[in-house]
Amino acid sequence: MKKRILAAAVALLLLFAGCWWNGRREIVLRVGAYSGSYWGTDTGGSYQILEDAIARFEAEHPNVRVEYTSGIGTSEYSEWLAEQVLKGQEPDVCFVFPEDFHLLASSGVLMELDGLMSHDESFDKTMYYPACLESGKWDDGQYALPYESTPTMMFVNKTLLERFDIEMPENDWTWNDFYAICEKISAQSGTQADNWSHGYYDYNWQNALYSNGTSLFTADGSFCTLGEAKVQEAVRFYKRLRALNPGYIITAKDFDLGRVAFRPFLFSEYKVYQPYPWRVKKYSNFEWDFIEMPAGPEGGNVSEIQTMLLGITGRSRHKELAWEFLKLLSGDETIQKELSIWSQGISPVQRVAEDEEILADLFEDIPGENTIDRTVIHEIMSTAVSVPRFSRYEQAESMAERAVNAALESDQALDSQLLTAQREINIFLNQ
Repeated sequence: MKKRILAAAVALLLLFAGCWWNGRREIVLRVGAYSGSYWGTDTGGSYQILEDAIARFEAEHPNVRVEYTSGIGTSEYSEWLAEQVLKGQEPDVCFVFPEDFHLLASSGVLMELDGLMSHDESFDKTMYYPACLESGKWDDGQYALPYESTPTMMFVNKTLLERFDIEMPENDWTWNDFYAICEKISAQSGTQADNWSHGYYDYNWQNALYSNGTSLFTADGSFCTLGEAKVQEAVRFYKRLRALNPGYIITAKDFDLGRVAFRPFLFSEYKVYQPYPWRVKKYSNFEWDFIEMPAGPEGGNVSEIQTMLLGITGRSRHKELAWEFLKLLSGDETIQKELSIWSQGISPVQRVAEDEEILADLFEDIPGENTIDRTVIHEIMSTAVSVPRFSRYEQAESMAERAVNAALESDQALDSQLLTAQREINIFLNQ
């Protein structure tokens, strides 16, 4: 009898000890991260924000250790993540490149976040700019949260405009303003090719399309809009613009030499190359600045925005902890303010992106006047569009690009050619 009581007591002690140990056992939360800048610009301290977030998270969660694999470059990261998924060793939280999002969400690699979002009273999705949050949606579900974004803006060679006695456009300029400036520069630049100046480089029909209040595909990727009136209007405008430079192909070299007035660029270029001393290393032979994209008659000063995302993998065993860490990286103002210092993107969190102190730091080393302030940042980020990505996006876009190029070179009616191409692309999308 005594032996049975003793054995029961020992078993009970072991049970309590096991529960106590499990409560204190270290949990490892794995994060998929990359080094360098996704935006293709030089960056320093690529892991600094992540390290600081980890230190803070571990201090708040004593039994959790957050780890990541360092040294994975942006060109290798997508392949690395795919390999981890195939091995069943994917991280709990991962950065998601814009071009990878649809595949990861539709294949079940990423977990739908709507349940976690709706049950978390501390989470407010309205903190983000709409287009940034939209970037992480698939099939009416939220599968990722935004980490950082960068919109396309119009780079302006102010020195060239001054040479032609042209005033710097305002941020609310239109297609007509854009065309008039390019036309004046093309007409007055001279007759020798080596001395020619040009209105624009790298502006295309899709830039015009976004600023005319439309997009090439519907959000679910089931329908191409190539034959619709707003799209045709954008293509016609681009055709007029392209006709200003007959017989000469403008290159990036022309722009780098200061011979081009306008070129669309990511905002990340502004953050890297405008402040001194970086500005002396690139585009140093002319003064330049950014403004918003010109507005079409049916749209506004709108441009495409690209967003780096963060998601939780569907097979994570620590989904609640992963959600807490995801929120910290994506929505915490302290972390996002640090991101604004170290990174070349813009925070998707409105209060951070429009913070006066952060903007003052950004413009501190920029000589002369600048056209970007809190109001402009708000306008750019609030009106930007997130281009829908889907499984056949690349093939469908290539089909549309070929159709538009053919229509631009043809003497046939542009609207009928685009409408025919739309039908063919829609058949492809719905096969």
